[in-house]
Amino acid sequence: MALDELELISEHACFGGVQRFYKHASREIGLPMRFALFLPPQARAGARVPLLTYLAGLTCTEETATMKAGAQRLAAELGLALLMPDTSPRGAGVAGEAESWDFGVGAGFYLDATQAPWAGHWRMESYLLRELIDGVCTTFDLDGQRLGLTGHSMGGHGALTLALRHPGRFASVSAFAPICAPTRCPWGHKAFTGYLGADTAAWAAHDASALMAAQQTAPYPGGILVDQGLADKFLAEQLHPEAFEAACAQVGQPLTLRRHAGYDHGYYFIASVIDDHLRHHAAALVG
Repeated sequence: MALDELELISEHACFGGVQRFYKHASREIGLPMRFALFLPPQARAGARVPLLTYLAGLTCTEETATMKAGAQRLAAELGLALLMPDTSPRGAGVAGEAESWDFGVGAGFYLDATQAPWAGHWRMESYLLRELIDGVCTTFDLDGQRLGLTGHSMGGHGALTLALRHPGRFASVSAFAPICAPTRCPWGHKAFTGYLGADTAAWAAHDASALMAAQQTAPYPGGILVDQGLADKFLAEQLHPEAFEAACAQVGQPLTLRRHAGYDHGYYFIASVIDDHLRHHAAALVG
């Protein structure tokens, strides 16, 4: 189904393709939502190219990775379209929305909230899986059978959990400094308590390490790629990549977890390794 009330905000020529920013009326969120879309030159020439969706982290928007990650050059060469959604609903008028767990507006955590006052609009999982990705593929004639998913921090959590919660939907998955075990960290406790309630039994369904440990066979036999900086100030308390690593080993899931000395949590790190992630996805999506 095509996207409702789609409005082009801006358009920029980029590496032979085009970088666009859009706004549309979201049926799932019930509010206007924004996203960025890079169409490589192959798409502009009429080819049905695969789509890689990048989920951004806390305090970010659809502009953050689009402008800072430096993904368009190689995506143009490989023939990958890039979708960068906003992280969260905006302007819902919910008390406390602006504080957003002390990290800026929204902080949607890429799940569907079940608790008031968040349940009405905070439906990021349904928005992505039931509306935006399919809508973008339909509207721009992209190949909806060749989908990849990646993300950073909170968005890395989203990439891993959504890929595991929707088996067969994505052909490839990777993450940059993801929140790997939100049931074990302060960010996750705060978000899950607000969005899902105090019953911790519901939390495991949105924890990448718990989801992986529950698998009967390796869900991504072609491998998962995760990069983590060792100078990341959030590593010890918030991210817990070792938990995801152990879960992958338990079920025989191939995982490349690269630990980089001297790199922090920001976009200088992401820009340093993003080419490897694009090639990882292209190997599954382009061939």
